[in-house]
Amino acid sequence: MVSKANIAHYDEFWQKRVEDAKIAAHVEYHPKPEEVVNQLNHEVHLSVTGRNNTRRKLHKKYDGPCMITNPINQCWRCDRNWAKNRQKLAECVRGFGRKTTGGKDGKIYVVTDPSDNDMVNPKPGTLRHAVIQPEPLWIIFGRDMVIRLSEELIMTGNKTIDGRGAQVHIAHGAGNGGMIRDSTTHYGFRTRSDGDGISLFGAVNVWIDHISMSNCQDGLIDLVEGSTAVTISNCHFTHHNDVLLFGASDTHPQDKIMQVTKRTHAPESEWRHWIWKSDGDLLTNGAFFIPSGDPEHKFKMTEDMIISPKPGSYVSSLTRFSGALTALNRPHVNLIHKL
Repeated sequence: MVSKANIAHYDEFWQKRVEDAKIAAHVEYHPKPEEVVNQLNHEVHLSVTGRNNTRRKLHKKYDGPCMITNPINQCWRCDRNWAKNRQKLAECVRGFGRKTTGGKDGKIYVVTDPSDNDMVNPKPGTLRHAVIQPEPLWIIFGRDMVIRLSEELIMTGNKTIDGRGAQVHIAHGAGNGGMIRDSTTHYGFRTRSDGDGISLFGAVNVWIDHISMSNCQDGLIDLVEGSTAVTISNCHFTHHNDVLLFGASDTHPQDKIMQVTKRTHAPESEWRHWIWKSDGDLLTNGAFFIPSGDPEHKFKMTEDMIISPKPGSYVSSLTRFSGALTALNRPHVNLIHKL
C-alpha cells in the first residue's frame, strides 16, 4: 500500500483533485516573479518610510491608538468598523498569494461548537463541518474556544477562517489516521499524519496571516507538491526548529513552479554566484551569514522600489504586531485558503 499526502488509497475522487491541482498551479504561476516582488517592495517601502502618514517610531511596548507598519495591515486594521465588513479583508493580500479570495462573497458560517468527535459525519456548528462544505464560506467564531482536533483537518477550496473578535486556539491535536471526511460527498482512509501545523499539498492561492504557531510535532508550515501563489505574512513562530518547508525534495518536478526564494541546501558551487548581502544583521546563538556574489553589484531599481535595510536591533520593533493581535480587544487569527 502506497501512502502519499497521508492518503491510503487514491480513488477516482483524489485522482481528479490531483489533476485539478496541477492545472490550477500552472495557471497561477507568474512568469515574471520579479514584478510581484518589486510591487510588494514598493508598497512596504511606502509603509516603513511614513509616506502614508501613519507610521510612528517604536521604542517601547505600545498600547496606544492603532498603528500601521505594513501595507497588509494598512488595508484593514485601523478601520473601527471592520466587523461590519469582514470580507473586505480578502482585498488586503499582497505578494504571490495576491489573487486569493477565500470565502469572499460566500455566506458567513459561525463556529459555535469546539468539539471534534465525528470524523465521518461532522457535527454542524463545528470547524470540521464548516471546512468541508462545497460552497465559498467566510468562517468566524461565535465565542472564545480551544479546538482540539481528533484528526487532521482537511479543507475544501474557497474558505476563509477568520478568528478576529475571538480568542481561538487550535491545539493539542492528534493525527493517528482513520476514516476522515474531506468533502460533503467523499471520505476515505487516512494514514498517520506527518504532524505539521499547516500542510499545503498541491495548493494554490493561499494566504496565511497573523497566526501564532509553536510546538508542532513536525514542521509548522509545509508547502509541497507544486503548491504556489502563497503569501505568509505577519506571523509569529516560536519554540520550533523546522519552521517552514518549501518543497520536500529537489527530485519533485512539481515544485519547479513554486515561487519561493530559498538558499537552503543548495551547494556552494551554485549559491556562491547569487547576490546575497548582509547589512547590520544581529547574529546570536551561533547564527551566521555568508555573503555571496559580486560585492559591488547594484540592483537596477529606483530608490522608491527598495526597502532600506534595518539593523538587527530593530527586530523587536519591526515584528511588534506579528502573530495574533490584541489591538482588536481579542487576538486575531486569520487564514485564507483556496485550492
